[in-house]
Amino acid sequence: MRGRRSALFVLFSLSAAVLVVAPLVGMHALSWRDIWPGEGQGHRIFWELRLPRVCLAWVTGATLGVCGAVFQALFRNPLASPDMLGVSTGAAFGAVLSIRLGLTVSLLSGQSGLSVPAFLGAGVATIVVCAAGSWRRRSTSSLLLSGIAVSFLFSSLTLIVQYTGNYVDTFRMARWTMGSVQAVGFGTLWTTLPALLFILAVAVFCAPELDLFLCGEELAESRGVSVKRLRIGLFVGVSLAVAASVSACGPVGFIGLMGPHICRRLVGPVHRTLVVASALFGGAFLVACDTAARTLWAPAEIPVGVLTSCMGASFFLWLLLRRERHER
Repeated sequence: MRGRRSALFVLFSLSAAVLVVAPLVGMHALSWRDIWPGEGQGHRIFWELRLPRVCLAWVTGATLGVCGAVFQALFRNPLASPDMLGVSTGAAFGAVLSIRLGLTVSLLSGQSGLSVPAFLGAGVATIVVCAAGSWRRRSTSSLLLSGIAVSFLFSSLTLIVQYTGNYVDTFRMARWTMGSVQAVGFGTLWTTLPALLFILAVAVFCAPELDLFLCGEELAESRGVSVKRLRIGLFVGVSLAVAASVSACGPVGFIGLMGPHICRRLVGPVHRTLVVASALFGGAFLVACDTAARTLWAPAEIPVGVLTSCMGASFFLWLLLRRERHER
């Protein structure tokens, strides 16, 4: 118990430190003296650009971390990831189709005009996956296979839309599908924060059932858990939370894979603490990656999804090699 609390405290301290330091770091370095006056360039850079961006990155990373923990429990596989849901590719299709048709919809000031089309695309992907996965037995394997199939389907449709677009639109489509945290003001944050609070509350509330899931569906049913209802409910909840994150920042991969796996080694498999740890780790990790993406190559900036994918792919290969060694 002490080890879990110590690990949670370390993750909380790390996350808080990243949130404090990241807004001050950039091509134009800031100090606390620059941001407290009510006017000036430093004040505007901090409050209008960097702080909203850092907060959005933290909320998005935390959401993906929690979704990854729930998803891995749902499929009883530590290598599972929300990227397999088909939600990210559905959101990408909605965004690129909106660019191709010249349609942008924004509900709040400062929000990207592609957020609503991307969320709608992710919602359509979720409906298709649930409909296909529940056609016969509603098993976890059928949901997973349906998610993979839908992911390939929307990836193909996205490529078709990109191929038929002009050069300007194609560049914009490719840029969005790489994943990027770009926020001006707090408008986008207010659409993603409710998704984090919702999925975190659901995950903590359903933590005992998720613990039983790891022991097998038969044991969970014998303890009074409605496995089919819980599976579909969690799948839809995770899909909507991922959709909100992807619609704000584009596809940012592998956080849902790395976060829960690393936190499981730190705090153990009990989901009441695992989901909180995954949120803290995911938020801090994405903020750190976004800070690196906008500072290491300044004044140029690379999409943060490129960094997370490179690190996540390396981590995934390490997991596979480690698993093969243990099986031998």
